[in-house]
Amino acid sequence: MAKPRMHLGFDFSYTHMGGRWRMPGSWEGRTFPDVTMYEDVARIAERGCLDMIFSGDGTGVPDTWRGSRDAAIEWGMNWPRQDLNPIMVAMSRVTKHIGYGLTYSSTFMHPYYTARLMNSLDHVTGGRIAMNLVTSTRPADAANFGFDELMEHGSRYERMEEFVDVCRLLWDSAEPDAMLWDRATGRVGDPAKIHDVRHAGRFFKVQGPLNTPPSPQGRPVLIQAGGSPRGIRASAYVADHVFGADMALPLQVKQRIALDQALTEQGRDPQTVGILWQTPIVVAETEREAHARRDLLLDAVPADAVGAYLSYNAAYDFSTLPQRFSLRQLHHDIIAANASPMGLVHELSQQIGPDVEITREEFFDHGRRFATSWDTTFAGTPTQLADRMEEAFEATGSRGGFMLGHIVSMPGDLIAIVDLLVPELQRRGRFRTEYKGRTLRENLAEE
Repeated sequence: MAKPRMHLGFDFSYTHMGGRWRMPGSWEGRTFPDVTMYEDVARIAERGCLDMIFSGDGTGVPDTWRGSRDAAIEWGMNWPRQDLNPIMVAMSRVTKHIGYGLTYSSTFMHPYYTARLMNSLDHVTGGRIAMNLVTSTRPADAANFGFDELMEHGSRYERMEEFVDVCRLLWDSAEPDAMLWDRATGRVGDPAKIHDVRHAGRFFKVQGPLNTPPSPQGRPVLIQAGGSPRGIRASAYVADHVFGADMALPLQVKQRIALDQALTEQGRDPQTVGILWQTPIVVAETEREAHARRDLLLDAVPADAVGAYLSYNAAYDFSTLPQRFSLRQLHHDIIAANASPMGLVHELSQQIGPDVEITREEFFDHGRRFATSWDTTFAGTPTQLADRMEEAFEATGSRGGFMLGHIVSMPGDLIAIVDLLVPELQRRGRFRTEYKGRTLRENLAEE
C-alpha cells in the first residue's frame, strides 16, 4: 500500500534579511529585490517538484525597540520589504507547475480589491496562486493604513471571516462557463451567469459582481496561520490549508487535534485540510557540516538587531526590561501594553516555567536563538531530516506537509534541499517525482 505523500512549500520571506543575505552560499553581486534572483529560485524549486513558493509579508518598519527604527534599518530586520505580487508574476513566467503564495492582511485590505487582484493573478499564473491571509499584530503596520491603534484580537478574526465571505461571493459571482467569446454573434458573456453580491455586514458593504472572468481555479487556494484558539476556529472557517508554526511536536499534535475538532464542528471534512508546518532547515551531506552551517546564524546580526526583531514581533519594547524579572511579570506587562505575549515569552514560559527569574542577558541569549530560528532549525543529513519529517507527518495525521525555509543562505541551501533532501523523500515514497495536477489546488490535493 502506498504511503501518504507530503506536500512541500518553500518560504523565502527572510532570505534577504537578518544577515542571511551575506552568509556563505548566498548570491554575490545581486541583492534584494533583483528579480533575476527570484526567477532562479523558481526554477530551482520547480526542479525539485515543490508544491509552492511562499512569502510572508509586513508593511511597517520595525520601530518598537528603543522607540526607533534605526536598528531595524541598519541591520536589515524585517526590512526592506515590498509587495511581492509582481516578483511572483515574474517567477511564474519562467515555470509551468509550481504554485505561488502571497500574503495580505484582512485587517487592512478591502475584499473587493483583493478578490479582483487574486483573480487576475490566477489567470496570469494559469491557476497557480494562493493567498495567505493574516490578521496583523503590529502597530507599525496599522499606522500605515490610518489606524490609531491595532484592532482588538477577536475583532480582527471576525473581520477576516467576513472578508473571506465577501471574497467567496465575489469569486462565485461569475459562473465557470459565463464567458462566451462567440466570434459569430459577438456575444462576450452570458448575463444569466453573472450574479450580484449585495453584501452588507459589520465591516464591509459590497454590491458586486466582480468585473473579471472566472479564473482557472475559480478561487485561489486560501492559507491561514491562526494558532490561538480563536485563530484555529478562523482557520477552520477560511482555510484550504493551514500554515502551522515551527513548534515542538507535542504542540503540533495538539493543534492538529484542535483544528480537526473545529473543522468537524463547521461540517468540514478534516481529511481535506492539511497543515504545512513551518520548518527551518539546513541539510548537508554530513551532520557536522549541517550543524556548522546552522551555527553561522548565531553571528549573523548584532544584539541591537535581535532587540529590534523581538520588540517588533511582540509590539513591546524589550529595551525597557529590568536587570532581573520573572516571565509571569513580563507576560503581565506585555498584556497591559496591549501587545503580544506569544513568541519568545510564551515559549520561554513553557520551557523554564513562568515564575523562574531570569536576567536580561539570559533573555537576550534565548532571544538571539529565537530571532535567528536557531533553536527550531532542523540541521542534519538527508536521512536524519527525512526521519524527523516522517515522524512529524505521521504524528500530525499524514495530511499536509512542510513549509521549508529560514535557511542560512540563498540559493545554496535551497539547492541542497532539492538535490539532497527531496531525492531521499522520493526514495521513501513520501514525495512526488513529477507534477500531476494542472493547478496548485489539484497538486495540493494529491495524496
